[in-house]
Amino acid sequence: MGMRVFVYITIVLAISNNLYCQDTLTHRNVTIGTASFYAKKFNGRRTTSGAIFHNDSLTGAHKKLKFGTYVRVRNLKNDSTVIVKITDRLPQGSKRTIDLTWRAAKQLNFIQSGLTKVEITVLDSLSH
Repeated sequence: MGMRVFVYITIVLAISNNLYCQDTLTHRNVTIGTASFYAKKFNGRRTTSGAIFHNDSLTGAHKKLKFGTYVRVRNLKNDSTVIVKITDRLPQGSKRTIDLTWRAAKQLNFIQSGLTKVEITVLDSLSH
């Protein structure tokens, strides 16, 4: 009887731990970093993905995320959020984590400061 209880508890813990690990994986899709926004001169130019950049859209540039990935960006200073699609690439040497359109920066309320600390959560890593 004691051995069966031990095996049962071990199985339950293994399943629970597996579920917990799967939940924790979503936390690995969260990063903290610095956001900036594109200068107006980039409006109408091609992004690295080939899309035409529009400062009134909700898009962004990132160093590693696949093009077409959707992320939720939360301004840690004022808790405002925006969802953007990654369509461009930041230079590998950039100190920024994400570069956003003017419209996205306005929704996050950091136009005047130019930079802000953000939390970036990957919502969809499938490229379309």
